Amino acid sequence: MKVQEKKMMVKRFFRTIFFIEIIQGLSLTLSRLFSHAVTRRYPKVKRPAKPGFRGLHALVRDPDTGKAKCVGCCLCAAICPSKCIYIYTDDGPDHRKIVERYEIEVLRCVYCALCVEACPFGAVVLTEHYEYSDYSRDAIYMTKEKLLSNWDRYMEGQKGAEYFKRFWRPMPEDFVAHKDQAVFRKMKD
Repeated sequence: MKVQEKKMMVKRFFRTIFFIEIIQGLSLTLSRLFSHAVTRRYPKVKRPAKPGFRGLHALVRDPDTGKAKCVGCCLCAAICPSKCIYIYTDDGPDHRKIVERYEIEVLRCVYCALCVEACPFGAVVLTEHYEYSDYSRDAIYMTKEKLLSNWDRYMEGQKGAEYFKRFWRPMPEDFVAHKDQAVFRKMKD
């Protein structure tokens, strides 16, 4: 045997006999045992949600018309892995879809945000609100009216604009031609 292998065997033997790793772990535990706890008392001390937190759902209200931006394309319901989004549409007077009911079963949702990614109109968002527990299932079942009120309560105004500016892609400024890109020009008649 080589000398280095013998040293390793002796070192391993002493570590096994004298429980070096266990003593190191116990020393760490004992050093922290009498220090001050770092527990936050939740209802009294609340920390803000980080930007991009996936919380309670909301339907975006169009600032011009005051109605929901959702057009009833059902892409969010199609991509949802837990199948918790239900959309009921009807034909309008000019053969456009009208969203009669938009419902989300929050207890089934896995908060993956695929519905937000799939929506081409930016009509569904996940707010930063995380305190919505209740004692009944009906209070947590989100209807179209509840989802619109969630937008009004948690995301309206500057906060909603900031949300779309930071997390909604692609934006118009993403479609900029670089200097070597081929550009098609209009032909003269």
